[in-house]
Formats: sequence, C-alpha cells, structure tokens
Amino acid sequence: MPLTTQATPTTYWLEHAWLGTHVEPGVTVDVADGRITAVRTGADTPPPGATALRGLTLPGLANAHSHAFHRALRGTVQVGTGTFWTWREIMYSVADRLTPETYYALARAVYAEMALAGITCVGEFHYLHHAPGGTRYDDPNAMGEALVSAAEDAGIRITLLDTAYLSAGFGAAPNAHQLRFSDGTAERWAERADALKERAHARIGAAIHSVRAVPAGQLGTVADWARERQAPLHVHLSEQTAENDACRDAHGCTPTRLLADHGALGRRTTAVHATHLTTEDIELLGDSRTGVCMCPTTERDLADGIGPAARLQGRGSPLSLGSDSHAVIDLLEEARAMELDERLRTRTRGHWTAAALLRAATADGHAALGWDDAGALETGALADLTTIALDSVRTAGPLPRLAAETAVFAASAADVRHTIVGGRQIVRDGVHTLVPDVPTALAESIAAVRG
Repeated sequence: MPLTTQATPTTYWLEHAWLGTHVEPGVTVDVADGRITAVRTGADTPPPGATALRGLTLPGLANAHSHAFHRALRGTVQVGTGTFWTWREIMYSVADRLTPETYYALARAVYAEMALAGITCVGEFHYLHHAPGGTRYDDPNAMGEALVSAAEDAGIRITLLDTAYLSAGFGAAPNAHQLRFSDGTAERWAERADALKERAHARIGAAIHSVRAVPAGQLGTVADWARERQAPLHVHLSEQTAENDACRDAHGCTPTRLLADHGALGRRTTAVHATHLTTEDIELLGDSRTGVCMCPTTERDLADGIGPAARLQGRGSPLSLGSDSHAVIDLLEEARAMELDERLRTRTRGHWTAAALLRAATADGHAALGWDDAGALETGALADLTTIALDSVRTAGPLPRLAAETAVFAASAADVRHTIVGGRQIVRDGVHTLVPDVPTALAESIAAVRG
C-alpha cells in the first residue's frame, strides 16, 4: 500500500514533545491533509478521540545520506582488515548483481528499517543507473524509479539525489564496475535526470559523486542543473586523503577549492564527509553556507577519520547526519557519535547541546534534502513525527525534562515506538504497518544479491 497522507483530521497527544529548544509535557498536535494545523500545550491527559503517543516525540528524523544497496554489505565487510579501497571492491561486487526488481525489494526493506528507526525522509545518493556494461534500460531511470517506489511503499519520503559519476579518477575512464554508473558526459547525465518527476513523497536533487568522478570542466553542468531547478546538490568531499593528493596533482588545489572555482558551493549544496580539510577549505564551505553531512558510523567503520564538524559549524556550515553505508541505521547514534568523536579528538566535552544535535537530525537534515517544510513541531509543517520510548532499559530513570539528553546520549533506534509520516502512522508500537516482517524482507532481498 503506497504512502498517503492522513485525509481525516486527526489529533495526537504527545506525552512529552521536543519543541526545538525544550521538552514540553502534554502537547496536542492537530493534523489535516498531512500537515500540522495546531500545536497546543498544557494537555495533562489525552483529549477525547486523540491518539496517545507516550514517550518523547520529535519531528521525524532526516537521513541525509544513504546508499541503499550498501545495506547488503553489513557483516560481510567486517571480516578481516583493509581500507576504504578494499571495502570498495566488495561494494562493487554487490552493485554488479542488482536489477531494478532486486533493487526495489532491497531498498523497500532498507527504507522500512529506516522507518522503524524513526527516519521519515531519506536522501538517496543514487549512482547505480544502468545495466551491467553500461547499457541503458528501456526506461533509463529504471533504477531511480525503483528507489522512489520503494520509499513510497515503505511509507517514507525521499529526495533522490541523482548522481553524476563519469570517471574512475582524474582523467581515467570508468572501470568495468563503474560503467553502470556513468552516462558518459554531464550533458547526457542532465538529459537523463530531466526525465525524473517529483511526487508527493519524492523530490529530485542532484549529486556530484566526487571531484575524482566528474571531470573539472563538467562540474559546472551539474551545479547549473541543480541551480536552475532550485534543487539540492550533494557531493562526497575529501573523504580520503588520497583524493586530496590526486586532486592537487591534477589541478594544483584541494577538492573544495575546485568545487568553489566551478560554482558548486552554496546554500543548496551539501558536502558529505568533509573529513580531511584545510583551514581554507573550512572557510570556503562556511562562508558560502555550504552544508555538511557527517556520517560518523560509516566514517569510523571505514577508518576514514574524524571530520572537523565543530569548526565547520562555527564558520557557518549547517550540519546534517546520514547513515551512508548502513553499518547501522540509527540517526540517534549518528548524533551521539558526532559529539563523542569530537570529545575523543579534543579531550573536552560539550561541543553540541542535545538540542543542537537533534536539530542536525531533523530540521537541518530536511533542509539539506529540500524539505524546508519539515523538521519542526509547528503549525504548517509536514506532520512527520517520531516517538522515542522513555521507559526502556536504556532510557528509564532520567527526569522527563532531560528527555532530549536521554534520547541523544542513551537511546537507540530500538527505542523508537511510533513513526508518523504525513499524519499517518507508519510504525505503531514498534511494528511497521506496511511491511509486516521487515527482518525477513531484509534477509530475502539481501540473499537475492549476495554472491
């Protein structure tokens, strides 16, 4: 059953609600046509006819960076040793086996897992466009359409970040695996991306895979496509020191400077990872108000390093969060990890408040994906909500007024009790209402693409 908004006006009673700056007890939220029409405080008990959401209710979480098919790597890539580059070879082997049908099944299960984790919107960084060998499907966007349909049938929103991926490295043709990713030129990429259509649950954005994967002379084509459509533009940036070294060898500058020189930075752009930056890079990103998506669980899983998130935000870059390779799917863990990783690096505590970390996981994540009308419990916003239990073995005990701190620093995805998208309950009491058995859906869809 596809995602639809709640047509009948509904009232939810929130036992505790995070209102952006503080936790408020006893809040009612009225919903009509998928949006919040009223927020009222001071309701000690549920009004007649209201649906009670017990625990802490937040705006829905936004997963700003996802590669859905990487979920099939969980566990497999934890065997042995290696680097990002050896991990990438295993990733290619999974990509080689996907079809539009198997990708739909896998993505639907992955997006259902996200809904169970309280995620109501995902940014899918999509570069697996064509059949093996690079042959186009009869519908050139068959793979992207599979992802859009998968999100709808799992009950969440999606921003499909259609990705230009044209080369194996600076001046190198795509390798055998990457032929599936490449449209040949940025102009042909743009022509294909033009055919993608937005829907109620889906918005279309653009992505530059990386400066090593899009020739410098074609970066502007992708940036212009996004700018003309007022669409989000995302880019993997300086995830590896090898990319920085190769960029300097090829162009005499850092990847950030290269993007700046070709008009790819700005308020609608989000740099993903941004792990290995110079002081000038941080200034270029912050001064242009380019957002940065941190993916701590992937960055530590791949031994990439700890990005300068605090310095970036201090300079002016809004921060969002993503689960990226899906080593785990848990936006609360991503928020927690950003703070705790910075503590390890600096040996000081308290770089972000719980409120600031929740903002990265909600409002700023949605803004990075082009959903400026989501991410807040306020009149007019999309009625996307996530409720976290405050009575689990992880969350029981703290005072309710500290529920935001409890959620960020103690809770996990397992504590998500309810997920509501467009006023409609997608997860009720920890059970997905559209995908009855998410573990089996994951197991079967992963088995279908396992070598």
